[in-house]
Amino acid sequence: YAASVALLESTYPDSAVLLSARGRLAGFYARTGQQVKAEAMFKEIVASQSAIGVGQPTLARVLAPYLDLLLKKGNDPAVAADFFAAAQAIVRPGVAETQAVLARELSGGSDEASRLFRQSINLNRQIERARLELARLPADEGARAPALRATIEAAQKEQVATQAQLAEYPRFRVVSNDTLSLAALQKLLRPDEVYYKMTVVGDQVYAMAITPTSARAIKIATTAKQLDGEVDSLRETISTVEDGQRMTYALDVGLARQLYVQLFQPFDAELAAAPNIIFEPDGAMLRLPPNLLLASDTGIAAYRKRAEAGGDAEFDFTGLQWLGRSHDVSTSVSARAFRDVRTAPPGSAPREYLGLGENVPVAAAGEAAATRGADDRECSLPLSAWSHPISPRELIVARDILAHGNASGAEIVTGAAFTDSNLKSREDLDQYRVIHFATHGIVTPPQRKCPAQPALLTSFGGQGSDGLLTFREIFDLKLNADLVILSACDTASKASTAATREAGLSSGGDVELDGLVRAFVAAGGRTVLASHWPVPDDYNATQRLITGLFAVPPGTSIAEALRQSQLKLMDDPATSHPFYWAAFAPIGDGSVAVIRSQPQHIAAR
Repeated sequence: YAASVALLESTYPDSAVLLSARGRLAGFYARTGQQVKAEAMFKEIVASQSAIGVGQPTLARVLAPYLDLLLKKGNDPAVAADFFAAAQAIVRPGVAETQAVLARELSGGSDEASRLFRQSINLNRQIERARLELARLPADEGARAPALRATIEAAQKEQVATQAQLAEYPRFRVVSNDTLSLAALQKLLRPDEVYYKMTVVGDQVYAMAITPTSARAIKIATTAKQLDGEVDSLRETISTVEDGQRMTYALDVGLARQLYVQLFQPFDAELAAAPNIIFEPDGAMLRLPPNLLLASDTGIAAYRKRAEAGGDAEFDFTGLQWLGRSHDVSTSVSARAFRDVRTAPPGSAPREYLGLGENVPVAAAGEAAATRGADDRECSLPLSAWSHPISPRELIVARDILAHGNASGAEIVTGAAFTDSNLKSREDLDQYRVIHFATHGIVTPPQRKCPAQPALLTSFGGQGSDGLLTFREIFDLKLNADLVILSACDTASKASTAATREAGLSSGGDVELDGLVRAFVAAGGRTVLASHWPVPDDYNATQRLITGLFAVPPGTSIAEALRQSQLKLMDDPATSHPFYWAAFAPIGDGSVAVIRSQPQHIAAR
């Protein structure tokens, strides 16, 4: 191990493969009782990973022994800081894949952010080449070594300046893997908030609860495989597809309680003091909102007795103590992303609302839908995917509330006008504070050999339109939105095989919330409200939920407005099943106000 590390240091300094080799050596030290050496080397690897700024999913298993070493040392603040740093260095494959695609998109652009990004890449290459040449110089080389050191120093200074300029652009922040110190995150948190971070490494699950004054990490007493099975079982009672029909069954309350006990009960003390939870999920919990877990046994016995009667009684979940009843819950894709959103200035868009949806079914779309090139068809969605547009009812409700009596402050675009080509050509998207999509989301490729391309379905437009607003195209939009709503199928979850089949696809996939959400944040969205399953129209549930979300006093946070709206559905026996109220998850900063203190157009008067 030591020989391989030495060889890589001389040939590929500051590379990902060198970090991996060092990790294997550190793992050997850990297995053979050399704990001090192991911990020191692991800590150096984490620091180097942060300096390189490139996510390496292969480091996950390498760093697993380090997490266990730190947990054995107890809850010393310094240990908690090291654990948090190590957990951030562990990057999911889906995140790395998404960031790589978006980085290529950014590199190929023509604006100032793209120019600076290309400059940063070239500087990195220049530094790497100089370091490699320096490492290979003979010991007696005289004048060349100082020149190379001067080149490296000058390039590093220029890189620091370039990175500082790039940090102003959301598109760069999305593709960057810069980490955040524990102390820096704690300074961002408010006294009533707790940041809950999950980390899955192989079959092990770790969690960390962070408040402004404390931080504690544990290993969850269940495996990642068991957690996968539990989450899948619970989701199947909420929203599943059988014979082409979406079905909902009586929720397994015992399983909802069990998941809470496994994941959240160890942090009951922190949760009791913090009614606001910022949840950074991993593994199976990427596809299940935690607000539908049961935070106590209260009401479970009464429900089971009521359900024994059968019929509609087993769908009456009133009286249960959901986590989302007592806590505002928002989702974070990473600590760095949370920092970027929380510190961003409020949006200055003058218009309140833009609603987009109700694609034209393919049968009525004409030649644009039917004449796609043969080369594209193998990796294209079947035309049947466009056959079930989502009703624009929720868009109308939101527009009427947010217009504030001024029709020019809110707009809805549906039908033949709702095309990918029209959206990409619009130059006024940065004029809307709330942008609301009510359409289907696709997160898996048609075939395994096809590239993952998360997208939102639109109507077909003119030449070059494919009826999809892909995450690459979203990435290039120019937004200035406090809130982007994705009321669509599985935009925040890993698409199940059943959900994929419903969309006309043949197999499931492994792209989670990262693609669409990160693309909207990069485009200029501060917080994204995404749905975990198709939102129902039964009992006017979606209309009531959206009405409640926006019918709040000015200054009410997105997370609180959503919870208050959900409470009304929870307390109605007809809509008390989580299927009706738990689909939406605020991703970003849930403390952002859903309604401005004073609408822009009123203030202007």
